Order: sequence, then C-alpha cells, then structure tokens
Amino acid sequence: MPAEIMSNAVRMRVRLRCSGSARALSTTSTSKGLVGESSNGPVRSFDEIPQTGRNRWLNLFTFWREDRFKQLHKHMENSFKTLGPIYRENVGPQSTVNIMMPGDVAELFRHEGRNPRRMVLQSWAKHRETRGHAKGVFLKNGDEWRADRVLLNKEVLLNEAVQQFLPHLDQVARDFCQVIKARIESPDHGSITINPGPDLFAFALEAICYILYGERIGLLSSSKPSAESQRFIWGVERMLATTVPLLYLPTSLMERAGASLWKQHATAWDHIFTHAESRIKRGFQRLSSDFHQGQFSGVLDQLLQKGQLSHEVIKANITELMAGGVDTTAVPLQFALFELARNPAVQEGVRQQVIDSVGKAQGDPQKSLDGAPLLRGTLKEVLRLYPVGISVQRHPVKDIVLQNYNIPAETLVQVCLYPMGRSGNVFDNPLTFDPGRWARIRGETSTFRWLPFGFGPRQCVGRRIAANEIQLLLMHILLNFQLSVSSTQDIGTKFAFILQPESPPLISFRKL
Repeated sequence: MPAEIMSNAVRMRVRLRCSGSARALSTTSTSKGLVGESSNGPVRSFDEIPQTGRNRWLNLFTFWREDRFKQLHKHMENSFKTLGPIYRENVGPQSTVNIMMPGDVAELFRHEGRNPRRMVLQSWAKHRETRGHAKGVFLKNGDEWRADRVLLNKEVLLNEAVQQFLPHLDQVARDFCQVIKARIESPDHGSITINPGPDLFAFALEAICYILYGERIGLLSSSKPSAESQRFIWGVERMLATTVPLLYLPTSLMERAGASLWKQHATAWDHIFTHAESRIKRGFQRLSSDFHQGQFSGVLDQLLQKGQLSHEVIKANITELMAGGVDTTAVPLQFALFELARNPAVQEGVRQQVIDSVGKAQGDPQKSLDGAPLLRGTLKEVLRLYPVGISVQRHPVKDIVLQNYNIPAETLVQVCLYPMGRSGNVFDNPLTFDPGRWARIRGETSTFRWLPFGFGPRQCVGRRIAANEIQLLLMHILLNFQLSVSSTQDIGTKFAFILQPESPPLISFRKL
C-alpha cells in the first residue's frame, strides 16, 4: 500500500526532526491524564488552559449576536493574541483546544494514530443518512476509512495518476485564457476589467468534471453555464454557507423540527448529488459499452474498471470530490490574481521564470511546473495568507502535552491555519506576499508551517488535483496577460466554511 508506506516514512522523518522540540516527559498515568514534568516545568492540567468563555451557550449566543461565524478566522487570530499560543473554546455543543505553533502540530501528528480522526460534519452525515446515500472518505473513520482511502490515493494522489490527468488540466487552462482573450478583442481594445469569480468557477467545474468523468461539459465554450451547472454551483455555495452555523447546532433536532437552515442545507446537497448522479450514470453506461483500455477517461471510469469499491461507495466519493473541487480552487485563484496584480514586481519575476521554464519544457506541463519554483511559491503564499479551510482537526489517540498543558486523549484539537500563516512568530514579515520565501525555508524549519491541505495520511485526497489546477491556470494567465488592480488595499475576507473575499476583486487583464 504505497500511501501507507509513504505515511510511515513521513512519520519517521517528523520524529527525527522534532525530537529536539518534543516535550521530554517524566510522567505517570492517572484517570485525569498525564501528570509529572516536562522540559519546561510541571505539566499543567487541562482545566488550566485559557478559555474564551466558560458558558458554552452564552458563547453561542454571542457568536450569533455578533455574526462572528463570518469572521471566525479573525476571532481565532484575536484569541491567540489575547490568550497565548493555546486556548480552549466551547460554543454550543462544540468544544475544541486551538493551537497554531508548528511544533505543537508536529506533536499532534505523532499522536494521531493509524486511522486519524477529525471532526465529523454532522450536517453532511445527516443528509447522507436521511437520503439513503453512502458516505465517502471525508465522513468515514477507522479501518473502513483507511481501506477506501488507500484505493482512492492510487487514482488521484500518486505520481502515475497525476501524469494522466495533468494534460487535461492544461487544456482547460488554455481554453480559459482563450475566453478572456476573445472578450478583450471583441471591443477592439487591449484590456478588460472584470470580476473573474464567475469565470473561475466555470473553469474549476469544467476542470473537475474533465478529471472525474473524462468529458468536457462546455462551460468555457459558451457565454452562460447550463441551468444544470448553475444549480450545481448554487448548491455548492449554499451548502458551504449553511454548514458553518450547523456546526454549532444539534443537527438531528434541526432536521426533526424542519428548520429553514436545515432545509436549505439538505436542498443544496440534493442539487450537488443530482448533478453528480447524472454524470456517474453515464460512466456506468460507458463501462458496459465502449470503455477504452489504456486510455485515461476519468477517475470514475478508473474506479469502475478496477471494481475494488462498490458502486455506491464510488458515487459517494466522486460526489465529495466534485463538491470539494470547485470553490476550493476558484476562490484561491481569486486571491492569487489579486496578489499578483497588486504586486507587479512579484508578478514580473514569476512570469519570467514561467516563460523560461515553458520554453525548455517543450509542451510538457509537468516539466513546465517543475522548472518554475516561484509559481509553486505563489501557490504556497496564497494559501498561507488565505487558507481555504481555516483549520485542521484531529483527535489524539493518547494523552498529549502541548504548550505544557495536558490534553486528554480523544479531545478535539484544532490547528488554526489563518493565525499561523500571519504570525510573526512563525514567518518573517508575515503580511508580505513573497513567493521566494519558500526557497529560503528549508529542512526542518519548514515542517508543519504550510498545512492548507492538512497533514499525514488524512490530508486532502484532492490536493494534487487542486494544486496543479491552480498552478497551471496561473502559468497560462501569466504567459498571456498583464494583471493590474486599481487599488492595492488589503482585500476583506469572510468565512463561509471556506475563506472567501468579502467583495470580489476587480482585476484588469491586458494582453501581452
């Protein structure tokens, strides 16, 4: 099992790298957890960890009254500034220990166990149960999760799989640039200023459908997406927006009461499943008729051909990949275009490296990306400053000591990525957009400082698709256009299960 071997190798490297920073404990075990001393003095109890507020229901009321859900990332950042590098938070039924220092994440990684467990999104799980759908790896735990995940890794994470779908992503990225060029040329002038959001959503949906189903759906060949695609995009956006408040409410109660919030959430997921099911049905028909051996025709066909997962489990995972493959690439691309546009010197430096790399690669998209480390640094900078998911969660399988506090086993520990990426204790000049910094950060100093796709064997299963998709589109945009913005002011952000711009940035595209 290549993924498991890879995970064990990474785990061993982390143990070696972090041995100097891990807490050397001399402890005894009690019913209350670890007691004793660490290298930093006596280990303090769980109850001594600073808290944002003791009354969980009063905290929930405060969140609703102040609309804090939309600024949860800023709330986390302010809480760390006030309480220090670790704090507890109790909001309604949700209780977490929040951390942000890379050394603490390394320690958490060492205690995540063979089958890492993260927070279960009860609203997503409830939808699957009420509609009779199977659950994908995102909602599974234990050995069942591992068995499915190892099979999925082979189709979307390993290098052999990436090499198969990379040319597909490259073609969609080229087509996106042709659409923008056509708009520039139609009024016979050299530039156009637009909110690129809708076009990026169309690009992301076109790309993920091509990868999953091996077919184009034509979003970049017409001026307006089909009604089916519009419903899907609406469904993803509404699903994300309703997920956040449902994290802090008893989902079963909301479902039984027929609450409007639950109905919106369930309807949004229904649209997502309807869109996916129509394409999955065609995949089943292809399998029984004209499946082409040896030719990549999408992840779905690959899974169906191998027959190692049931059709229901394949459908569940394909639907999750599709739902997670639109906003999570389209939104970071908005931030990336904005940062490149307001940093013209950085833009030009990345462009020149891309031009040189593409010239040497002779049409090979993988070689083009490999020869442009500043392009990879751009991706890392964007997701450092604007992480799609603002946190990563784990339940340690054993008691753990973080910042000299005892954390009992099975406690939900949350790594807060937005505060980490903007902390001067973690990065030099953290608010400066500097793709070159990643060439200077090497070895153990880079460990657990960049986690937008998670860490360990439970990291995002679609990370290779998303990272390559973002880099390839940026590469072709830089080859074709000069980007600019009218204002270089910071862009406002809001949280709706993923981090988004408060107002979509207007970007000017000028043909090179």
